[in-house]
Amino acid sequence: MTRKDPTRPERVPDGGNAMKQKNWAALAVRIVLLLAGLTIAHLGVALFLRSDLGSDPFNVLVQGLYRVLPWPGWMTHGRVHLLVCLLIVLVLLGIARSYVRVGTLLCMALGGPIIDVWNAVLAAALPPDMTGIGWRVLELVLGCIILAFGMTLVICSEAGTGPNDLVAVVLSDRTRKPFGPVRVAVDAGFAALGWVLGGVVGVGTLVCAGLVGPCAQVCMPVSRRICDACLRGAKGLRT
Repeated sequence: MTRKDPTRPERVPDGGNAMKQKNWAALAVRIVLLLAGLTIAHLGVALFLRSDLGSDPFNVLVQGLYRVLPWPGWMTHGRVHLLVCLLIVLVLLGIARSYVRVGTLLCMALGGPIIDVWNAVLAAALPPDMTGIGWRVLELVLGCIILAFGMTLVICSEAGTGPNDLVAVVLSDRTRKPFGPVRVAVDAGFAALGWVLGGVVGVGTLVCAGLVGPCAQVCMPVSRRICDACLRGAKGLRT
């Protein structure tokens, strides 16, 4: 029988590496869920833009800032949008740092390209003569509902949320008020400030401000169950 060498420390299972692997795997699942939610949400945005019935509240604010401030010639609406998002992130880093995650940066970087892809897909898939008011209203309503579902999937992934959406999330958590009404109030604030600065408020803006919040509140439990099921499935595969 082999005797133990008392001067030699016993080897213990490397729990630290196993925990790191689990954390990385969970983060990977969360990022996949975030990207899925971002893709769904921006399909809603693309439908919303196709309806041509007004900008969403956040883009009314961006439009107002773009029109009222003396930007250099190379600035565009998209670059002002990115700048406003960066400003929101900087503010949140000062007052609610834990809410800013890798997904927040992914949302900033990928949002525009995903919208461009959906615009191209919808332009190729839908007949060009579908421009009647009935169809445009349908695109608007469907866009708001799809946007709300994708947005809640992004939020429930807990990998990070887009900067403009984080405003409502932080306020809802800090005030302990339901997300739906808080989202409506934040959207109304974006739209009102943008309108004062010169942004265009249309019927679509009002529908979006009033519809996305309540739809998001309904979708939130569904998205939570989807994310929890995916994370449990990933955990089962690891074990």
